[in-house]
Amino acid sequence: MVKEIESYEAPELDVFCRLTENQLLNRHEPEKGIFIAESPRVIERALDAGCVPISFLMERRHVESVAGSILERCPGVPVYTAEFDILTKITGFQLTRGMLCAMYRPPMKSAEEVCRNAKRIAVLENVVNPTNVGAIFRSAAALHMDAVLLTPEGSNPLYRRAIRVSMGTVFQIPWTILDKETCSWPEAGMRFLREQGFQTAAMALRKDTVSIDDPRLQEAEKLAVILGTEGDGLSEDTIAACDYTIRIPMSHGVDSLNVAAASAVAFWQLGSCARK
Repeated sequence: MVKEIESYEAPELDVFCRLTENQLLNRHEPEKGIFIAESPRVIERALDAGCVPISFLMERRHVESVAGSILERCPGVPVYTAEFDILTKITGFQLTRGMLCAMYRPPMKSAEEVCRNAKRIAVLENVVNPTNVGAIFRSAAALHMDAVLLTPEGSNPLYRRAIRVSMGTVFQIPWTILDKETCSWPEAGMRFLREQGFQTAAMALRKDTVSIDDPRLQEAEKLAVILGTEGDGLSEDTIAACDYTIRIPMSHGVDSLNVAAASAVAFWQLGSCARK
């Protein structure tokens, strides 16, 4: 079914432009949670991961072109079309290749499922900026991380901006949010990592750090790289519980990198060594 949308106020657009991220998440009924995927590539990656589409919104001219193969995979899913200016008003910017898809959020995996067979994982402690979360996921997928764990206080990887910045890699690398009741962070979470056989490496600015190219890190069979929130970094309790505190050597008086940039350096150095 293809329906033309002529007004920004059309009710069919509510899910795309008037529901907040928290409303889409639907914490009280998570099985009804929704996310928004943007661009054909991201939508394809979400479909490949088994995500179920609810409806599409796109420029009319894309129905028979760039969207064709995607729509063939989704028979019966409503397709709403609109002019370019309406789509731009919805997104607040020029939409890449003019295509959005509302999808149901997949069931959350357990930490055990996510870490099964993993050798290198990233743990994000209270990383709250969706742009940083998306960039970290993209680096994790590209640079040999096997999974990502997140604490509940951080940004959700299926927030719209996180998905967009990740280029859909949030659908390609296993991840979960640690459960507050059964795997509270850092005490129970760190205990879980040890039980799974992981050594832990905290990225933090301290005098007792080891360099990121330390041979012990390279030789670790299973390693969890733990990154902290923007600004404050990791908590003292987390750092104290880790096997190593690591740093990236800096120059020109710079003391640190943005957490997303630091993650890319760390994943390249510590992830690629596990594949040699």
